[in-house]
Amino acid sequence: MIESRLALTRPLVVLDTETTGTYPARDRIVEIACIKIHPDGRRETFHRLVNPTIPIPPESSRIHGITDERVAQEPPFVAIARELSDFLVDCDLCGYNIEGFDLPILYFELTRAGIEFDFAARCVVDAQVIFFKEEGRTLSDALRFYAGEEHAGAHGALADAEATARVLAGQLDRYTHLPRNVADLAVHYATSGTRPLDPERKAILRDGAPFVNFGQNRGKSFDQVFGEEPGFFDWILRADFSAPLKKFVEKYLAEKRKGPGSTPRGQQKIDF
Repeated sequence: MIESRLALTRPLVVLDTETTGTYPARDRIVEIACIKIHPDGRRETFHRLVNPTIPIPPESSRIHGITDERVAQEPPFVAIARELSDFLVDCDLCGYNIEGFDLPILYFELTRAGIEFDFAARCVVDAQVIFFKEEGRTLSDALRFYAGEEHAGAHGALADAEATARVLAGQLDRYTHLPRNVADLAVHYATSGTRPLDPERKAILRDGAPFVNFGQNRGKSFDQVFGEEPGFFDWILRADFSAPLKKFVEKYLAEKRKGPGSTPRGQQKIDF
């Protein structure tokens, strides 16, 4: 399917998560599914239900059908984290809104499990970004549009991952101008033309310079905020923000406080 339409130089993992909510730093994964597509077409599947160790809100259960009772006897994420991390070794990644949600929540879950995972070293293809730029609808509509199928299993992680794989294959068939290798496809359809510097996208890299992407300073460059409100960055270091954001801010402040001419332009490699 995908392997016949896209030149794979290493495995591509199509993944999807179902969770307790929509806040990556606070919520937890209750189901995760990964389909690993090898360059030769061979497939492997990693699919687990997860005990989130916190209550699943009824409004979330109504969406994905997973209740506290259903996962009460399932392992917590920490028990499957190493197996999942090993499954993802040396793979590129694909999903539907994967950059906006699945990767951030996966980052926090792996961090809590004590596992460092370098997402930045991988190409990431987000089928939602391609869809929104080319057409602009939901995953169910995308499946209907690109594959002529109804998405009967919507909001089940494995069904959503399968649907995303079919959508990407349909996109590669429909849009002959799409790049035929993962690296170029990831760059061509990068989210909003920017690169996140932390899993929650609190800071982004735009034209080589870091910008704030939340609160009253959203849209301002780090340099502008430093000139107007230098204490803002010290507040970030004290507050409950992710480790990658604090790491980048620390590097920024260290360079900024060296003196004129040393202001960083964001080229540092930030791993998350």
